[in-house]
Amino acid sequence: MSSETTGPGTGSRRTRHPDDPSRLRWVALAVLVLAVLLVGIDVTVLGLAAPFLSEDLRPSSTQLLWIGDVYSFVIAGLLVSMGSLGDRIGRKKLLLTGSVAFGALSVLTAYAHSAEAMIVWRALMGVAGATLMPSTLALIRNIFPDPKERSFAVGIWGAMTAAGTAVGPVVGGFLLEHYWWGSVFLINLPVMAVLVAVGSKLLPESRNPSPGPWDLPSVGLSMVGIIALVYAVKEAAAYGIRWDVAVTAVVGVAGLWAFVRRQLRLPTPLLDMRLFTHRGFTGAVLADLLTILGLSGLVFFLSQFFQMVQGRTPLQAGVAELPAAIGSVVAGLLAGSVARRTSVRGAVSGGLTAVGLALGACLWLQAHSGYLLLGGVLLVVGVGAGLAFTVTADVILSTVPKEQAGAASAVSETAYELGAALGIALLGSVVTGVYRSFATPDGVPESAAEHARHSLGEAVETARGLAGPEGHTLLETARDSFTEGLRYGAGAGAVILLAAAVLAWRLLRGQTLGETPAEDAH
Repeated sequence: MSSETTGPGTGSRRTRHPDDPSRLRWVALAVLVLAVLLVGIDVTVLGLAAPFLSEDLRPSSTQLLWIGDVYSFVIAGLLVSMGSLGDRIGRKKLLLTGSVAFGALSVLTAYAHSAEAMIVWRALMGVAGATLMPSTLALIRNIFPDPKERSFAVGIWGAMTAAGTAVGPVVGGFLLEHYWWGSVFLINLPVMAVLVAVGSKLLPESRNPSPGPWDLPSVGLSMVGIIALVYAVKEAAAYGIRWDVAVTAVVGVAGLWAFVRRQLRLPTPLLDMRLFTHRGFTGAVLADLLTILGLSGLVFFLSQFFQMVQGRTPLQAGVAELPAAIGSVVAGLLAGSVARRTSVRGAVSGGLTAVGLALGACLWLQAHSGYLLLGGVLLVVGVGAGLAFTVTADVILSTVPKEQAGAASAVSETAYELGAALGIALLGSVVTGVYRSFATPDGVPESAAEHARHSLGEAVETARGLAGPEGHTLLETARDSFTEGLRYGAGAGAVILLAAAVLAWRLLRGQTLGETPAEDAH
């Protein structure tokens, strides 16, 4: 294995042995997790801001969906390409360039003057966001050659991902209660400024010394394939299978098939498909995909449950979701030690089993349930997911040559984005399908009930327009129906998580952190 070209943030470049210690590596890690914290925050704040920007920009229902989805579509489509680009031009260079672009686009998004402009800026933010996550993990792979130190560093990385996801609703809720909706995007600026200013000085540059060209046809095939497939799944789940959705799905599958075929033929592929011949790598990627698929149905609808079913403010809803982040942070920091004291497959499978059982407990959820049930569920979900995600990230980094760390990290992040899209589409269709089936309450006009079936938010607005007790009756019926749908979605998620635990137990057999099992080496 060839060593990579590395160097300090500035000055001349030199070749350094990967075991060369650096006093500043932990400071460099602190800079890297700023980017992770930023992405985590940005993923969650838009959901809170959507009702407020809807009042201002007046988007159509289709435009509102694109405002919410286009960011994740573009990120999912570009992660593999950007991870490979970082391996070629330098991960530090790509990270800092993407960070500057992300900050600038955050300002443009905050001051968007129309729904169309909002969609464009969010799409371009997705392009910039796709440069951040693979670059951070790949740089950790090169900054921390020692397996134990790297496990702890990956744990911190995972903990900050969870922290960002938790901080987003809390900070976003506070800002939305005191300022206009654009303020939730401006919080990116101070984080970006610190990352660029400090990272340019402290982060070492690293790249593949013999990368080959960046194959643009592969970039196009990857983006078309993933975006088309994710879009088709979400549209089919929301509106049923139409001819245009079927065509889009065929285009997506064909694009990914052509991408794989091309990678197998290229001497220096965008993504080395031989990585998937390693059972540990494949097992870790599949575990990530299924885990977020099973979780996303609950996570996506939980904020609506707290606010529109139980009447919390955005800030209170954000605080209510904190146990998941706390559990994930603690588990992430301890994950490497747990996996070494027990086993990799034991840590991952145990974490996924805990999450599956916690989701199963949601079968007892009611609209007026006390916080004890959901708070306990969220804490266990955080601990289990934090343990599993951190160990699988470590496995993915440990089982690939470090010159391919960017592309491998991007595969992990793509699995996460794809799992989220599929989970929201598939489990979301379970929740909404159950919700829309509620019968018209006595005394409530059928036209009002029909409007309320569109969404829980529509039910709240419709109930306000009804005089007398009919509005209260309609709202209580809608809330009970939404809670029933949430129970069904959580139950389906529990089954998926328990299946993922079994799969991880089988595929991660013999896997250890920091080493490649001899029986799996190819």
